[in-house]
Amino acid sequence: MKIVGVIPARYGSTRFPGKPLVSLKGRPLIQWTIEGAKKSKLLTDLIVATDDERIKAAAEAVGAKVVMTDSDLPSGSDRIHAAIKNIDCDIVVNIQGDEPLVTGELVDKLAQVFVNDPSMDMATLAHPISEEELQSPNSVKVVLNHKDEALYFSRFAMPYSRMKASELGTYEGCLKHIGMYAYSKKFLKQFCEAPQALIEKAESLEQLRALYLGAKIKVVRVQEASLGVDTPEDLVKLEKLLSQGR
Repeated sequence: MKIVGVIPARYGSTRFPGKPLVSLKGRPLIQWTIEGAKKSKLLTDLIVATDDERIKAAAEAVGAKVVMTDSDLPSGSDRIHAAIKNIDCDIVVNIQGDEPLVTGELVDKLAQVFVNDPSMDMATLAHPISEEELQSPNSVKVVLNHKDEALYFSRFAMPYSRMKASELGTYEGCLKHIGMYAYSKKFLKQFCEAPQALIEKAESLEQLRALYLGAKIKVVRVQEASLGVDTPEDLVKLEKLLSQGR
């Protein structure tokens, strides 16, 4: 089984332009992600998919393969599909370029799903949710079936529409979703060629297109998320945490 990791890294981020190249303790953000992903034991290859020559140069400087992709691609999944469509592989792991603390262990948790069950369409990660995360529309929740497969994703505090988690005495009705994915190459093609689903548009969550298409999405439970960088403020917080040795 050939498992390829792809790091989508676009220059023109709306909230943080040039984000992959910003310095975190003296190294570009993209370098942190590459070095973390390279510690995976299951990836057979690692590729950076970018639209910018400066990001290409930074990635190649630390030994990463680079595929240039169109700036106008609508999502990270489309960028990944464009990068791997002519590459011989079975499984693709989407490694977010703004996750500088990603580890090889996290990547392998996603890849292992397909080693265990090659019939799976997708895999993703989630961790136990807090009351603050449950109530925040910025935190995506996922409800699972008894096989730890996704039933639905939402920004709402599901499934607690009638009874609160405090009344039921448990927060185990859902988990906090982490936006890392792995896909079979076959399903990634189907996903990217399909139009947006109504539920996807309504919730602004592209993984709902996968559920609409009938995908089986395995949800791997982890204890906590790695710290991502969405804004300059996130970068400052991460610098501080790393300086404290955390």
